[in-house]
Amino acid sequence: MQWHHGIVAALVLALGSLPGFAAEQNKWPSKPIRMIVPFTPAAASDVLGRLLAQRLTETYGQQVVVDNRPGAGGLIGSELTRDAVPDGHTIAMVGQPHLSNVLIREKKVYDPLKDFAAISLVAFTHNIIVLGNGVNVKNIPELIALAKASPGKLNYGSAGVGSSSHLAGALFAAKAGIDVVHVPFRQGPDSRIALSSGTIQFYVYPLPAIMGVIKSGQLRALAVGGDKRAEALPDVPTAAEAGFPAYRSESWFGLIAPRRVSKAIITRLNADTVKILQEDDMRRKFALQGAVPGFGPPEHFAKMQADEYAELSALIRQIGMKAQ
Repeated sequence: MQWHHGIVAALVLALGSLPGFAAEQNKWPSKPIRMIVPFTPAAASDVLGRLLAQRLTETYGQQVVVDNRPGAGGLIGSELTRDAVPDGHTIAMVGQPHLSNVLIREKKVYDPLKDFAAISLVAFTHNIIVLGNGVNVKNIPELIALAKASPGKLNYGSAGVGSSSHLAGALFAAKAGIDVVHVPFRQGPDSRIALSSGTIQFYVYPLPAIMGVIKSGQLRALAVGGDKRAEALPDVPTAAEAGFPAYRSESWFGLIAPRRVSKAIITRLNADTVKILQEDDMRRKFALQGAVPGFGPPEHFAKMQADEYAELSALIRQIGMKAQ
C-alpha cells in the first residue's frame, strides 16, 4: 500500500494546530540524529540507510549519522534503539531480524512490537541465491540434487543466527528438503571471501548487500526470490524461472524509534521520509541496489510488522531455528 505524501502532509498540517504539537516539531531536530544500523557497513540495511540519511541530513540541516552496531544477528542494534533517550534524535534502520531475533531465543530480550515506535517502511528488496566458486550448477534443481547427493556436506552462509539471510537460507533448505550446514559470519567481507574460496557453497543475500560483487562478475547469482526479475540484474532469473517456483524470498527495511518518542516527531519523520522515497532520484538510487521504495503511514508499518511477526513465529517453529 502506498501513501501519497500529500495526504501525510495534510495530516501533519492538521495536527500542527493541536496545542504543543507544532512547538515540539519546531524544536526538533536540535542536534545530529543517530541512525542505528544493526549490521556492518555494506550490509543491505547500511547501504539503504546511508542513502536515506544523506537526504534527511539535507532536509533537516542536521547531520543524520549512520551508527553501525552489528552483533547477535542484529539484536544489539535493536536493544540500543529501545534504550535510547526517546527525544527523536535516535532512530534505527531495521529489517526482518528485528522480529526474528526474539523468536529464536528462550528469553525475550525485547518486544519488537510494543517496545518501539514504527516510523515508516523504507524498502523491499529481492533476496538472491549466490553460489560459491566451484559450484557448477545451472539451476536450482541441480543445486538441490548436488545437496541430496552429499547430505550434510554443503554449507550455506548468513549474517548471523536469526538474520534475514539465515531465514532465507533455512527456508530454501526446508522447501528443498535438503540437509545443509549453516555457517554464520560476523562480517560481510568474510562471507564473500568464503564464497570466493569455495568454503561455503551458497548464501541467500538481500540484494543491496551483494549487488556490486554480482555486477563485477566476482560471484555468480543463481536466482532471485521475487516474483519478477530485479531491475538492476535483468539477466538473473527468478526462482520460478530457475526451476523452483516453491521458493519465494524477499527482505524489507524500515525506520523505528524508541517507544516513547512523541507522536509529533514520528509524524514529521514519516512525512519527510515518505516524501524523499517518492523522489525520482531516490527511486533510481534504490533500483541500482536492487531495492524498491516502500512507504506508508506509521500505522501501516506497525501492522506489517505485527503480521510478519506471526508468520515468522510459525516458520521458526516449523524449521526449529534456535539461537546457537
